[in-house]
Amino acid sequence: MEVQIAVAKVRKYAVSESGDTVEVVERPGGGLSVVLADGQSSGRGAKRISNLVVRKVVSLLAEGVRDGAAARAASDSLFTERGGRVSATLNIASVDFRTKTLVVTRNNPAPVLLAMGNEISLLEGECKPIGLYASTRPWIIEQDLQPNLTMVMYTDGLVHAGKRGGTPMDVLAVFEELMQDESPSPQWLADSLLEHALRLDEGRPADDISVVVVGTRLKEEDDSIRRMYVCLPVPLVT
Repeated sequence: MEVQIAVAKVRKYAVSESGDTVEVVERPGGGLSVVLADGQSSGRGAKRISNLVVRKVVSLLAEGVRDGAAARAASDSLFTERGGRVSATLNIASVDFRTKTLVVTRNNPAPVLLAMGNEISLLEGECKPIGLYASTRPWIIEQDLQPNLTMVMYTDGLVHAGKRGGTPMDVLAVFEELMQDESPSPQWLADSLLEHALRLDEGRPADDISVVVVGTRLKEEDDSIRRMYVCLPVPLVT
């Protein structure tokens, strides 16, 4: 069995920089964490906020700090630096080899999707963005690792897709349809969810959109090779 992490993201139409930031870090006890933050507003100012949040969380996770504590520390740091005037949403998904679990930490009104085989759940426990109040607590769930486990987290741009045209995206319904495909890969799922949102927005996304999919898949042959693939478009010089 192996862990696959996939990301698909796009910036808001006519904005030069995305306000979403995604980073992956190895856990000291074994495993990986992927951190997703969406800064308030859009563009360069939002990017500075999300970068600040993600850097704080990643540095703490790399030191062995638990996910919930890292999220609270990032919230307190943003609250202290910006005086409670700026917010960000934050998601952390960690595959922890020490506990053999998937840990999902969320300070994001957008829910998390979880599929275990044919069973699909919408995880939407109440939580608040970080940075507005001191001691903001995250929503946390822990799931035992098993084959064909799939988790999807995303920024609110995915939820807002289509609203401008009066046909808002039903993220759960789209995900359920995609999961009917035989053994869908995390990258295909991330790409497909983003493509659906872009169609609803007629190719002009109304907000930054980021989709992160974490999945466990069985391998035909076991090996110890780690692989990573990154695709980043180079902006045209004008």
